[in-house]
Amino acid sequence: MAMKFNIHEIVNGMNPEAPNKFYLRPISSGEKNLDELAADIAHSSSLTEADVYAVLQSLVREIPRAIADGYIVRLGNLGSFRMSVNSAGSQSADQVSEQNITKRRLIFNAGKSVKKELDKIVFVKNK
Repeated sequence: MAMKFNIHEIVNGMNPEAPNKFYLRPISSGEKNLDELAADIAHSSSLTEADVYAVLQSLVREIPRAIADGYIVRLGNLGSFRMSVNSAGSQSADQVSEQNITKRRLIFNAGKSVKKELDKIVFVKNK
């Protein structure tokens, strides 16, 4: 597997006098939607595309439900999902409420198998 990258020059925001540095940035090849993933999975299994799609749609529905119930959702070798929030501070514990939340995020941590496969990706400079 090979992924293309560009090089980006970045100014040091803390010290504008410092020399700029250059960083590698992966280039997206586009997007894969649920339909396309279902078709890809169906081609490499004995399941029909409709069966795979139904399971994926069920995951889309069930993961937020489990997160809302306070669970960390672990999907074996795929990885896990958990909720994270940023919140504003209050002067006392009594003043803390949902209104303090400034940002909600769903955190995904890749599983060992996924991480292992990601480590196999080779990066090639975009010409």
